[in-house]
Amino acid sequence: MNDTAPPVLLERDGAIATLRFNRPSALNAIDVPLARAFLAAVQTVAADATVRAVVLRGNGRGFMAGGDLATLRADPVQGAADLLAPLNAALPLLAGMNAPVIAQVHGAAAGAGLSLMLMADYVLAAEGTQFNLAYIHLGTSCDVGASWALPRLVGTRKALEIAMLSEPFQADEALRLGLVNRVVPAAELDAATDAIARRFAAGPTLAYGAMKRLMTTSMERTLPEQLAQEASAFLRCAGTQDFRAGVEAFHARQPAKFAGR
Repeated sequence: MNDTAPPVLLERDGAIATLRFNRPSALNAIDVPLARAFLAAVQTVAADATVRAVVLRGNGRGFMAGGDLATLRADPVQGAADLLAPLNAALPLLAGMNAPVIAQVHGAAAGAGLSLMLMADYVLAAEGTQFNLAYIHLGTSCDVGASWALPRLVGTRKALEIAMLSEPFQADEALRLGLVNRVVPAAELDAATDAIARRFAAGPTLAYGAMKRLMTTSMERTLPEQLAQEASAFLRCAGTQDFRAGVEAFHARQPAKFAGR
């Protein structure tokens, strides 16, 4: 790949959509064209009901090194605003999709790259991947959803430690903390990602979406409020084709074949 190609590549394999960050010579650091291309790609997949799994990955030596400091150096305030506007428009669309979002990380996930990874629903990491939130080394607070996702994953006190010390850590520590779901040898990363993406893409897509929304908003409600939300979501799912298929498959003692409807 060379950096004259589009900064984000959108690929389809059946119901699986892959968004590849494509600035390999800059370790996929986010500049304004990449941020805007990411928003455009997310808008495309979010509007397509045939997408049943989304994969985020980076070309070259790593997943993503964070924001492009050349963009920020010339005009720090305006440069940051130009970067964040499309990213902040893309993330709620990505999070709101029924389709599970998978991050495939290798090499390095730092700064905004780590923040973006944290927003995925499922994360696979290659052995040897290095992680660092890194913002504090630049004298700034975090962005791209890190302050939302990180406390939910590890608790407020540990999140503050990761953010304020910004010390590098390895894939095994990321797994221990619950920041990634699986760590695999680098040579097996593509196959492992493909396997989980195909599993999600063959699953009950509307139920995945309901589960995502219940889990990510649960801390905003009292128990009675959450129980009401659960009941409402269950009843909506009970009216779907996939629920009927699941019940019939259970009685037939066969694996269910879900259509995502």
